Amino acid sequence: MRRTFQIKAAFLFAFALLMATVTFGQAKKPASPHDSTTAVVAGSTIKIKYGSPYVKGRKVLGELVPFDKVWRAGADSATSITTSKAIKVEGKALPAGRYAFFVIPSQSGEWTLIFDKNPKQWGAYTYKESNDQLRVKVKGKTIPKQESLSYTIGKGGFSLKWDTFEVPVSIK
Repeated sequence: MRRTFQIKAAFLFAFALLMATVTFGQAKKPASPHDSTTAVVAGSTIKIKYGSPYVKGRKVLGELVPFDKVWRAGADSATSITTSKAIKVEGKALPAGRYAFFVIPSQSGEWTLIFDKNPKQWGAYTYKESNDQLRVKVKGKTIPKQESLSYTIGKGGFSLKWDTFEVPVSIK
C-alpha cells in the first residue's frame, strides 16, 4: 500500500513538473514576429524575409522611422531580399543574389531604396554606403491604416506596407 502511494505521489509530482514546464515554457508573442513571402516575378523567384513590427499607437513616419535616415525596412535584423535571377528594379539592373534591403524615407514622399551587398546585418547600425549594390527612388503612397508591417509580392513587383504608407517597387 505504501509502495502504491509512493508511485502515485511520484507520478503526480512528475505530472505537475511537466505542466509547469509546458505552461512557463510557452513563449509569449514576439513584439515583432518574423515573416517572409516568396513569389515569382519577371521569371525570378523573389523572397523577402523581415521582422514585422506593430504600430501600437506610435507615430511611425518622422519619429519611430526618422525622415532622411537609413532604416532597416522592418524590425530586428535587416530585411533581406533574395532574387534567383538578375532583375530590373525601377528600371535599374540588380544581379541575382541576396541583399539587405534598406529605405530612406523623405517628408516629400520620395523614398530611396537600397539593396546592400551585406545581407546579414542587425538593423542598419553597420550599414555602409560603399556596400550598396543598387539605389533607386520611388514615390510612396498613402493607404488605410495597417497595424503590422508587411510585404506583398505581385506580378509587377513588391510593396512594403505599414501604418498609413505603402512603398511600391517595380520589378521587370
